[in-house]
Amino acid sequence: MVPSIAQCAVGAGLAWVVAIELLGHARPFFAPISVLICVGVGLGQRLRRVAELVVGVSLGVGVGDLLVAWIGSGPWQIALVVALAMAIAGLLDSGALFVAQAGSSAVLVATLVPTTGAGGLDRMADALTGGVIGIAAVALLPASPFAIAAKHLSGVLDALSTVLERAAEAIEKRDVDLAAEALEEARGTQAAVEEFEKALETSKEITMISPLHWTRRARLARYETAAVPVDLALRNARVLSRRTLASLGEASPPPASLAEAMREVSEAALLLQLELGAGREPTLARQALLAVAARERPEQLGFSAHVIIAQLRSVVVDLLQATGLDHEAATAALTPLDKPDDESAQD
Repeated sequence: MVPSIAQCAVGAGLAWVVAIELLGHARPFFAPISVLICVGVGLGQRLRRVAELVVGVSLGVGVGDLLVAWIGSGPWQIALVVALAMAIAGLLDSGALFVAQAGSSAVLVATLVPTTGAGGLDRMADALTGGVIGIAAVALLPASPFAIAAKHLSGVLDALSTVLERAAEAIEKRDVDLAAEALEEARGTQAAVEEFEKALETSKEITMISPLHWTRRARLARYETAAVPVDLALRNARVLSRRTLASLGEASPPPASLAEAMREVSEAALLLQLELGAGREPTLARQALLAVAARERPEQLGFSAHVIIAQLRSVVVDLLQATGLDHEAATAALTPLDKPDDESAQD
């Protein structure tokens, strides 16, 4: 929040000065407005927003100038100007910002901007100036891309850890209510994944446009590596929690050793979170996951317990990939499901 406020404040003031002193515009209000829109709206799409902003302002100003000069200003004129500007913008691009900016710019021209004085080209130049300065403010006064990525990945891994921990406790206590809570928690995790994806786009954008972070892109690459596997791990955890609930109604519920394995994976997820947040290679998390992967599978299990183990193995593979292992190496770390028959081997 603080970096964004500083970017908006400094950028808006600078855009006003540049438009007045360098461009010679008397009332360049589109310049600071452009900075605020560029810096302050959404995550991870500032470069696209600058383009939408400039084109949207240009379209709205152009339509507004043309119609106001022809039909004047008034309630029905404003309605017509806004309708035409937004309709044309919608035909060119369905982006919400683009359409809204075209409409709002047309309103400003039709209501606040004098019919004499600065023309549409000057206002377009103001919008472009503000957009460029907004990007410069993000580049020179950036939020930490690593803090953004770490904060949102923590939300994802915390959710994964909580699901596994509650499922493990439900198995140990044979508690259907706890299993239902684990399933409910798992079903609500997609929002955290989507927020992390947006945050990662923002972080990548900052490292791309900010010289202060050009030499540190390798650290962010670890988060990029973890993004898809962590999403897959949560998807597998949802299936695991659903099957955990079903298993507690079977004659052969899952053994306590399975709950212990769940807890170890839960702790490994938190360890992965800590190591990535500290900017380290997640070697400790990888070792913890490899230890779980190498463990022998319990015998004489019911159907649901077999499914739970299969899903837990999938979660382990996903998290191993999040630590940097490729899929083949992560899968090879698992104990084979079918043990060879010793007597057949001797024959």
